This record gives sequence, structure tokens and C-alpha cells, in this order.
Amino acid sequence: MVATIAFLLAVNAWTMLRFWQDKQRAIASMRRIPEINLLVLALIGGTPGALLARPLFRHKTRKQPFSTWLLLIAVVQIGAVIGFSIG
Repeated sequence: MVATIAFLLAVNAWTMLRFWQDKQRAIASMRRIPEINLLVLALIGGTPGALLARPLFRHKTRKQPFSTWLLLIAVVQIGAVIGFSIG
């Protein structure tokens, strides 16, 4: 349980850092972090960090289909958590 919590804290911190880095790269007109990389971070547990980073850094808040994929990942993860806690 402690290892799981540590992993989730680390992946969410990393996700927020990558969102911030992507925003900085966008401002500087540098090569961006591929959206798939940000979505994979959300998929492996960084969804809370991604959802927090978007308004915090004002980044990828209206981007489609990125927003749809991120919200779909969040819904599936919430469903999985509910399913595991009931069963």
C-alpha cells in the first residue's frame, strides 16, 4: 500500500512537471512534448496531476481531442476504483 501511494505521488508530480515543461516549450516556440506522452502519464496514474496542471498552468484546457481522451481516462479510472472497492 505504501509503495502504491509513493508511486502515485511520484507519477502525479512527474505529470505536473511535464505539463509545465510543455507549456514553457510552447511559450518559447521549442519542440513540444507529444500529447501521447502526457496521456500515457495520465493513464498510468497521473490523471489527478494532469487535471490539476491544466488550469494551474493554463495549458491544454481547450485542446481537442486531448481533453476528451484525458476525461475518458479519468472516467475509466474512477470506474475501476469504484469497481475494485465494491468487489
